[in-house]
Order: sequence, then structure tokens, then C-alpha cells
Amino acid sequence: MIPAFPVYLFDIDGTLLDSAADICGAIQQVLSDHVSSLPSFDYLKSFIGVHLDVVFSDILPHYDRAQLDGLIQHYRTAYPARGHAATSVYPGVAEALSALPGRKATATTKGTPTTRAVLAQFGLLDRFDHVQGTDGFPCKPAPDVLFRSMEALGAKPHECLFIGDSAADMEAGRRAGVRTCAVRYGYGSEPELDRWAPDYRVSDLRELLPTGLLSTGPLPA
Repeated sequence: MIPAFPVYLFDIDGTLLDSAADICGAIQQVLSDHVSSLPSFDYLKSFIGVHLDVVFSDILPHYDRAQLDGLIQHYRTAYPARGHAATSVYPGVAEALSALPGRKATATTKGTPTTRAVLAQFGLLDRFDHVQGTDGFPCKPAPDVLFRSMEALGAKPHECLFIGDSAADMEAGRRAGVRTCAVRYGYGSEPELDRWAPDYRVSDLRELLPTGLLSTGPLPA
């Protein structure tokens, strides 16, 4: 059983939202004028949660800083323009966020305005006490976004559980000094997650709920 924590910090993509189709589709759209053959969905999905610099420089290693910045700006237009039409909330997320005791914040690589917009679109914004994206400071696996969320809530590392789906999430959690929980349904690979030895693992966010708080019936087998 996972103990209750005063504060829960959440990654977004691959943890709360199944957003890979929109993210990878937007990246493919950006790359369509720059490569002769588009990278596969599965390849692009492995980069979700880290800075766009990483994926673009891996595909186009000869591009300079100005060219990479141009790709990133194009993505920041292309991604929201898709309207999150291919994105969905994972089963159990809304119920868990509503019933989970303690304060809740996000800790995502998305920028804060985009994070607020997408959470509002899917009816999750009011479940959070603070919404924190990565705004002009290092992205995960650096711990900065977790520190910003904790500072906003006045929380100490030992009070927090960070829930995410990737190795970058688990590394950021370790570096921030918080407990970590990996979800099994996201985009991260098991071997990479294992390297960071998450404190807990769940297959459904409702597994975070203390006994007696789950009112939606039994979890799926």
C-alpha cells in the first residue's frame, strides 16, 4: 500500500493524458519540410517529457542553434493548433485527482500557459492547487520544475510524492529529494525506469488512494 502524502506532484504527458498522438504528430508536421523520411511514431514517443532540443538535435544533428529554435517555435504553433483532438485522459485519472487527499501540483515540461489550457480543456484544472510548467529554466531530468512547484506550495521534499512515466521524471524526482512513483501505462521503458528505482509503481492512479476513498468500484484487473 502507498502511504498518503501531504503533497502530490504530477507529470502530465504519459501520466495524466495520453497525448502522444498529438505531440508526435506535431513533431512530424514540423519535420516534414526538413527530412526526406519522417521518424516513426514509436521513435518520437520515446522523447516525450524531455526538451524539444533533444529530439530535434538527434534527428538533425547538423542544425545550428538558430535552426533548432526555429523548429521549436514551429512546434509551439503546430501543437496547440491540433486542438488536442487525439488526446485523452487516462482511465482513473479524474477520479483519483478528485478523491486524493493532500495538495496537488503539476511538474511538466510543457510551459505553464499550455499546461493550464490543456488541463482546462479536459476538466482537470480545478483539481490542482498549483499548475507549474517549465518556463525558461532547465527541463527534466533537471529537478527545477519540481522545486518551483514545492516552493509555490511551501512544501518540503520529504512531504512530496512525484508521479511520472519516464526515466527523466524519476531522475528529476531523485534529484529533488522527493519520493517517486512510476506509472506502468505511460511512455517510459521499464529498463530505463528501473535504473532510477522508483519508490512505488501503479497501473492506475486510483491505486494512490488510501483504502476506503475509492468510490468508483474495483480497479480493472
